[in-house]
Amino acid sequence: MGANSSSISELPENEYLQKLSGSEPISENDPFWNQLLSFSFTTPTNSADLKLLEEATISVCKSLVEKNPRTGNLGSLIKVFLSRTKELKISAECQNHLFIWQAHNALFIICCLLKVFISRMSEEELQLHFTYEEKAGPSSYGTECEDLIEELLCCLIQLIVEIPLLDITYSISLEAVTTLIVFLSCQLFHKEILRESIIHRYLMHGRCLPYTSRLVKTLLYNFIRQERSPPPGTHVFQQQTDGGGLLYGIASGVATGLWTVFTLGGVGSKASAQLEQCSPLASQSLLLLLVLANLTDTPDTPNPYRQAIMSFKNTQDNTAFSSSNPHAFQINFNSLYTALCDQQKSDQATLLLYMLLHQNSNVRTYVLARTDIENLVLPILEILYHVEERNSHHVYMALIILLILTEDDGFNRSIHEVILKNITWYAERVLTEISLGSLLILVVIRTIQYNMTRTRDKYLHTNCLAALANMSAQFRSLHQYAAQRIISLFSLLSKKHNKVLEQATQSLRGSLGSNDSPLPDYHFWEMSDCLHFSETKLRHAQDLNVIEEVIRMMLEIINSCLTNSLHHNPNLVYALLYKRDLFEQFRTHPSFQDIMQNIDLVISFFSSRLEQAGAELSVERVLEIIKQGAVALPKDRLRKFPELKFKYVEEEQPEEFFIPYVWSLVYNSAVALYWNPRDIQLFTMDSG
Repeated sequence: MGANSSSISELPENEYLQKLSGSEPISENDPFWNQLLSFSFTTPTNSADLKLLEEATISVCKSLVEKNPRTGNLGSLIKVFLSRTKELKISAECQNHLFIWQAHNALFIICCLLKVFISRMSEEELQLHFTYEEKAGPSSYGTECEDLIEELLCCLIQLIVEIPLLDITYSISLEAVTTLIVFLSCQLFHKEILRESIIHRYLMHGRCLPYTSRLVKTLLYNFIRQERSPPPGTHVFQQQTDGGGLLYGIASGVATGLWTVFTLGGVGSKASAQLEQCSPLASQSLLLLLVLANLTDTPDTPNPYRQAIMSFKNTQDNTAFSSSNPHAFQINFNSLYTALCDQQKSDQATLLLYMLLHQNSNVRTYVLARTDIENLVLPILEILYHVEERNSHHVYMALIILLILTEDDGFNRSIHEVILKNITWYAERVLTEISLGSLLILVVIRTIQYNMTRTRDKYLHTNCLAALANMSAQFRSLHQYAAQRIISLFSLLSKKHNKVLEQATQSLRGSLGSNDSPLPDYHFWEMSDCLHFSETKLRHAQDLNVIEEVIRMMLEIINSCLTNSLHHNPNLVYALLYKRDLFEQFRTHPSFQDIMQNIDLVISFFSSRLEQAGAELSVERVLEIIKQGAVALPKDRLRKFPELKFKYVEEEQPEEFFIPYVWSLVYNSAVALYWNPRDIQLFTMDSG
């Protein structure tokens, strides 16, 4: 026990693995399997050990690939595992550690071999390796491989959904989830999205199909429960102290071989401590769920796993299921909501939340009805606040979640009624008391400003502004700092506009060949004027167009608030008056004249009342005058505009975004799985 990492490199010389991958066929009834499967280990989790294990496995696999057509030993190993799983449920109930232990070890070896096979060969070649049997002859080919692959996949699903989760079954449940991920990992080694796959076909048709809803439900409950892995050794058959028993003799006989090699880490090791602090089964189950949910539809069948995710209901919902959906099931929404709130620091949990809000109307309705919505929104805001530390995909998902939530007017009203105390992670200013709505505005505006100075991503801008626009008509009692930041963002955009305009003007002068040439008023520039520009000059014109679109949106957001809830937002009127000069240049701009009418009227109306009140007014007195004026301002003087409403719609072929994203999460986050980065084709390692 306690062998160091270098012991893994001795695996290719292990006599049992040499026999497995050797030239002699091994019957599934051979005592050899008891010897091979009698090892104890803590699965390596650090990247160095996993890489060594991968390299050692490749060496064994090369020999197995060469010899398996004659020996059929891979099929024999799988049949040994299948035969042992038939008694797993009874073994769990009877606390039969030995039986479960050996079944787990068989699955671990299968998973290691499959991972290398899948990374090195096509599905067709893999399928062929499942056809070979002991002393293979012509009759060995045909449908045998399909039966064996399907039987293994079906067995793994049954293991996940039927075996009770106990300390002694935790490891084999985790290994079953991991092996299903490995089976689906062929996508990693293709640049294109796989739309037809042998493994996908098995999982979406035939014997696996009836288990769809049970598998999705079990994976969700694994995520919800966050069961921690049992302490090392609790799932392993304990040797008898008197040295008696068959297993003790076998284990002792291979103590210098496989059994010792796989005893990595040990109690108190860093890797074990990390696993004890989280739930590897919950993490791995969530990854498998995301992979299954994002399998592409077949021409004749929609993805049944996505169908199950789209339609499950609350356990308290007594309405009948639609007969057209055989994959519907019920789950405890309160537990699901709590888990989603607690786990938002991970990309995977945020992506799950996005999928549920976007695709499952039952979940969306339930979430929007919660009276503690801040428990969900605050972790999402933290993701956006720490945008510098997050990958762009995680930020996108968090932002789209906010956009989906802000499509609901009830949400937009309720967030201003939730008062928060001491938001410690917001560092720019001490916020001792602020509404959830005002905090949401602050974080979204900060995200826009970060994007303007760093990433310059139009998609990010668009979604941030859409969320603000959806909320604008229900802005209530905005915190003075939130009101200031709205106007400060407009100030930043105004400066940016002037800078880009100056650059565009200089470009036009340059194209005319004289710095003294008269220029047409920039208000009336046509895009046709830009056709003669160089690429740089065209970029200036495009930049000007983008910045003016953003300015227009900000003016519409301010106008929407003033038109619908001016009397609820004295702090915004105050900030508007304080920076009134910012808006002067846009009054006559043809792109903004219409939307400026209301803003100009409000500024003029309240400026006049302040002038009448005299000079040297305190902040408190100014706010008092604004509140009085808000009541006196005739509402019919404000021009009505169509309500600002934006709805999130997935782009066409969303799988082009989501499948590489999900597999990058698997690549980076899966427990005890390592792939050589040089083999990955689906995404570049920068995005992975």
